[in-house]
Amino acid sequence: MSTASTSENYVPKTSVGRIANFVDSRTGGSAMVKELGRKIFPDHWSFMFGEVALYSFIVLLLSGTFLTFFFDPSMAETHYDGSYVPLKGVEMSVAYSSTLDISFDIRGGLFMRQVHHWAALLFIAAMSVHMLRVFFTGAFRRPRELNWVVGGVLLILGLAAGFTGYSLPDDLLSGNGLRIIDGVIKSIPLVGTYISFFLFGGEFPGTDIVGRLYVLHILLVPAAILLMIAIHMFMLIVHKHTQYPGPGRTETNVVGYPVGPVYAAKAGGFFFIVFGVIALIAAAFTINPIWNYGPYDPSPVSAGTQPDWYIGFVDGALRLMPGVIGTFPFEYVIFGHTLSLNVLVPALIPAGILFALLFAWPWIERWVTRDDREHHLLDRPRNAPTRTGVGVAGFIWYSVMWAAASSDLIATHFHVSLNDVTYWLRALFFLGPIVGYIVAKRVCLALQRKDREIALHGRETGRIVRLPHGEFIEVHEPLDDYKQYRLVNFESPEVLPAQPDANGRISRTEKLRGRLSRMFFEDRVAPVSPAELEAAHAHGHPAVEEAPAEPAGARSVGH
Repeated sequence: MSTASTSENYVPKTSVGRIANFVDSRTGGSAMVKELGRKIFPDHWSFMFGEVALYSFIVLLLSGTFLTFFFDPSMAETHYDGSYVPLKGVEMSVAYSSTLDISFDIRGGLFMRQVHHWAALLFIAAMSVHMLRVFFTGAFRRPRELNWVVGGVLLILGLAAGFTGYSLPDDLLSGNGLRIIDGVIKSIPLVGTYISFFLFGGEFPGTDIVGRLYVLHILLVPAAILLMIAIHMFMLIVHKHTQYPGPGRTETNVVGYPVGPVYAAKAGGFFFIVFGVIALIAAAFTINPIWNYGPYDPSPVSAGTQPDWYIGFVDGALRLMPGVIGTFPFEYVIFGHTLSLNVLVPALIPAGILFALLFAWPWIERWVTRDDREHHLLDRPRNAPTRTGVGVAGFIWYSVMWAAASSDLIATHFHVSLNDVTYWLRALFFLGPIVGYIVAKRVCLALQRKDREIALHGRETGRIVRLPHGEFIEVHEPLDDYKQYRLVNFESPEVLPAQPDANGRISRTEKLRGRLSRMFFEDRVAPVSPAELEAAHAHGHPAVEEAPAEPAGARSVGH
């Protein structure tokens, strides 16, 4: 009661203070600000990719708001009468005409268009790298599985936002992209044609698609992205931030700097750096020059057209899919309906596999390891070789499809046969992920063995010394405590064979889990134990053979 009366009787001396006190006394905001300001965040450069994605999205909202005032999402026909002379009098849609007006007649319009486009590319690129960082370091493990799913949804929404915006100008390039989407939609059995007619407002290209994409682009998709960002940030605050292992860092603490004032100041400065870099790129490098393409016309297809990089993997999968294999066709007529598997399969199956594995991976790994503990310390990618190999395999698979979207340009620029490029990319589509998985896993295991050798014997100095009895040895320099802790302090689970149930039976599912556990961990390199470190130090770092694997979840503790 005394606290309430004291708060009510407090009278700030300044006008700003009185306003702040008025708001705080009615909202209780000071408690939330105090709690948030005391949050500790670790400091590492790899954590900045999430910030880049967030700041790019803010730039997208600002530049998109400007463009909204001048863009007219109508497919009604008009004749251009603007400043760009080569297109004067050409028949086009109002959407394309208004985009030309923004580019040539609105002060700063072309700059804002390019800021918007470059920010969109950076937004999806930063999200993608951020997701890769989370995957390779194991930051998706309990209690962050749902936050990982939120991140995956954000990535899909980013792709949707990029594609809907890319298609709005109604130029020849974006129209060709919509033609591909129309073909994919129509390949859906039974309902594909009806969906296409509804979406486009009639037979392709219809009269309604730009207006409907406009509603998606400026309203529904951004609202969904904002909701997902809010959920993502809320979970980040609740779960606290992950951190890399190091002296003084445990599963129960966070070593870093508070949000206020340190990170608040750094975040504000970093936002203006990101904004400045995007503005510099937009001012110096032209992207999507729609005046070179002309208005969309369903009859021509321009050579060398490419989608934006983030959607290119779908186009590439379509290019890789053969129409027939020998005498086996991929198109059938069933009860008067055409089933075009040569379009439906590459458009939906690869993307479905990628995102299904992305969403399910936290539960797959938890099931294989049977590890249901909370994890707040990150893994070095080399210390999780199977996970790293799977990640590299997925990245290569995506990259092959992405490269296939430029198969024609590869052929023309390097003066090779387009058929040969396609055949090589088809081979890489199947073999590339396998080779990438094997190589990445073996590299990780080799790096682990190197770390083990360095932890036991120290760093090579390159100095050769002759001992009194004539032997030549290389002098090794001992590691400092921090570097040694980093090399020996990690978890290395053992193989967990299939376990019988309460009735003594081993189910097929459990047998599969046991086989996967063997694949994950049978080649593990055990971390250096304290006994090995003590023996190495006591004997002047002699050669020490690798000790037997420690029990699952065992942890080395330096010296």
